[in-house]
Amino acid sequence: MEELIEVLQSAAIPQAFQIDLPDEDDLVEIEEEILLPIPSDFKQFLTSVSNLVIGSLEPVTVTDPQAHTHLPEVTAQAWADGMPRDLIAVCSIGTGCYCINPEGEVMLWQSGEIIDDEQWEDIWQWAKDIWLTS
Repeated sequence: MEELIEVLQSAAIPQAFQIDLPDEDDLVEIEEEILLPIPSDFKQFLTSVSNLVIGSLEPVTVTDPQAHTHLPEVTAQAWADGMPRDLIAVCSIGTGCYCINPEGEVMLWQSGEIIDDEQWEDIWQWAKDIWLTS
């Protein structure tokens, strides 16, 4: 995973204004706001690479409530659109989003359903297969 973090960091597009990475207190606040625990791998993702811009996908962020990628807002919108309440949004896309379940598996929820052939065992596999290649 450390190796993948380095690959993601080197692939990132430099930004004039970068969103701060969250700390543990920020994540606790987000968990309280969405009333769900964040899987541990996803916490590590959020605290290490969620401020990076890579390709065309924009994963959720934590520290700026005004950002269009703010995790509680993206997740609330996906829930309002019908995503199951036990899932947390990872990245909004068109008519759906990539989301993570309580076990830490990432899947594509689109047009009101989970797409069975679009699933990854964890956030890091999703980052490698999808985010890095977007």
